[in-house]
Amino acid sequence: MNQSVKTGGYLSSSVGKKLVLAVTGILLFGFVIGHMLGHLQMFAGPDKYNSYAKMLKDLGPVLWVIRFVLAVIFLAHVGTAIRVTMENRKARPVGYYKYGNNVASYASRTMIMSGMLLLAFIVYHLLHFTVGVTNPEFHDFKDSLGRADVYKMFVIAFQSPAVLASYIVSVFLLCFHLSHGLSSLFQTLGANSPKLDPKLKAGALLISVLIFLGYASVPLAVAAGVIK
Repeated sequence: MNQSVKTGGYLSSSVGKKLVLAVTGILLFGFVIGHMLGHLQMFAGPDKYNSYAKMLKDLGPVLWVIRFVLAVIFLAHVGTAIRVTMENRKARPVGYYKYGNNVASYASRTMIMSGMLLLAFIVYHLLHFTVGVTNPEFHDFKDSLGRADVYKMFVIAFQSPAVLASYIVSVFLLCFHLSHGLSSLFQTLGANSPKLDPKLKAGALLISVLIFLGYASVPLAVAAGVIK
């Protein structure tokens, strides 16, 4: 019992909260990469993408367990970020008069806003593609092998300018969020230094740009008629 109290006390501390943010951030980053690689299979054609979608669906209850765990990790990340931000504001009620002009500084000051907007998009994304609330007719699409035609669903969805725009903006916010989160991760884990800081920030920005290009390339290819 004493050990659990100590653990709870540590996680409630400033250092503990930052560690929670770092660990949950790493796990979510892994999901972002895996999800992107899955979507890039759209370029391989409908058979490849529908096979990928069927493989995920065949996981059955395991897939829902994974989704539940991801939801818990995401909520822990968002909840901890809000607590840290609120505590920082209480400790420093008057903001700095002048901020630096670098992108990382602005990203750090808008982490909560970008996180909340991403949460809203994720809810819509799930209602749209996974649950089928917004477009239930999509889930009636079948390919020649009788599988769910997720490829067709994807192509039709991103022919809508509104859906395309919301997706691109959300991916931009995700990568903007990552540009600060990745560089902060090394500081939290104690692997940062004044000498390494510029390189880590540049690396985080590069990774964020590559992720943006990976996610945005598929819907933009649909809009351009490359993926039909």
